[in-house]
Amino acid sequence: MIVLIGGEKGGTGKTTLATNLAARRSAAGRSVLLIDADPQGSASNWTQLREEAGITPRVACVQKFGHALEAEIQRVARLYEDIIIDVGGRGDALELSTSLAVADRAVIPLQASQFDLWTLARMDKLVSAARRVNPSLRALVVIGRASPHPLVSEAAEALSVLADYPQLQKTTTVIHDRIAYRRSSHEGKSVNEIVPADKKAIKELQDLYEEVFAE
Repeated sequence: MIVLIGGEKGGTGKTTLATNLAARRSAAGRSVLLIDADPQGSASNWTQLREEAGITPRVACVQKFGHALEAEIQRVARLYEDIIIDVGGRGDALELSTSLAVADRAVIPLQASQFDLWTLARMDKLVSAARRVNPSLRALVVIGRASPHPLVSEAAEALSVLADYPQLQKTTTVIHDRIAYRRSSHEGKSVNEIVPADKKAIKELQDLYEEVFAE
C-alpha cells in the first residue's frame, strides 16, 4: 500500500504521523519504505537517529524530490509491501500532486485552526483532480495536535466543516498534542517504543493505524 502523509499547511504534525505509522507498520512484520519528500528532512533525521541507536525494527528511508520522487516510487513499488511518503506543506508542489496520483491513501493532518481549515477547499480540488487518474484514492483528514483538555471541543467543530468537501473523509481518530509524540521524535522512536509508555498516545496511534491501513 502507498500512503501519502501531507497537505497544504506545514506545522500539522505530518512527519510525526509518517514516522509513527512507518514504525508501527514495520513492527507488524511488513517491509516498509519511508520516502522523505520534504526538504526539511525531518523524517530522514528520525531514521538516522533510529539507525544510530540500533532500534528495531529498522525503517528504511530515502529522500527524493520533484521528478526524482515519481521515478523512485515506480522503482520501489514492487520491492516493498508498503510505502509511506512524507510530503512538505506546499500545496502546489510537484511532490504532492505526484504522490496523490499514485497513493492508495492520502492522510491529511490539520490543526483545528481557521488557517488550516482554509486549506480544505484546495485539498478537495487536488484530490478530485488526482482521482481522474487514480480513482481508488481515499483521502482521510485527521485532526492533529488537538488540545487534550476534555472541555475543549475545537476538534469536533473543525471536523464538522468537512461536510462541505465531498472528496475528503474525516477519521474518527483525533491525534492530541502529547509530550509522548515529541519525545518519540527526538529519540528516533514511535510512541509504542518510549518508556514510560503513554497509553493514550499508543491508543490514538493504533486507532489511526487501523483506519489508514483498513482494506
